[in-house]
Amino acid sequence: MTIETAAGNGQASAPAFELRMIFLRDASFESPHAPAVLFGQQERPELKLGVESSFRQVEQELFEVSLDITVHARSGEKSLFIVELKHGGLFAVRGHSSDEATMLLRTRAPEMLYPYARELIASLVSRGGFPALLLQPIDFQAHFAASQLAASVPAGHA
Repeated sequence: MTIETAAGNGQASAPAFELRMIFLRDASFESPHAPAVLFGQQERPELKLGVESSFRQVEQELFEVSLDITVHARSGEKSLFIVELKHGGLFAVRGHSSDEATMLLRTRAPEMLYPYARELIASLVSRGGFPALLLQPIDFQAHFAASQLAASVPAGHA
């Protein structure tokens, strides 16, 4: 939903942050030891989750946000499965300062994309013959705040 003031009356448009499109750039599921690892799996596997987000400007007020997620499940020395996903979205950002736009593109945008990525990963894992995988929500705002704090601490003073 977009809320704007009437620009035709000499009034400026209200600041806006809009999701324009969600797309899948790449998805991969690998289970190198299937079907053997699908039988007799008694212990809970070790899951390693990697999540990175980035953005780039496509047009003056249009940005592409990329959410790259890797899930690697292991049992002992064996890989059960590896999921790699590159999910993207196009976001319109108007009327915000550069710092505000960066914060929105590093927090709100990934928060909007992540549920779609979680669902796709759960589906891929299930279709691979494994029990349902429910990834926990991620607080992108907390990660952004921590990265801002780390960037403000001079080297050697942490």
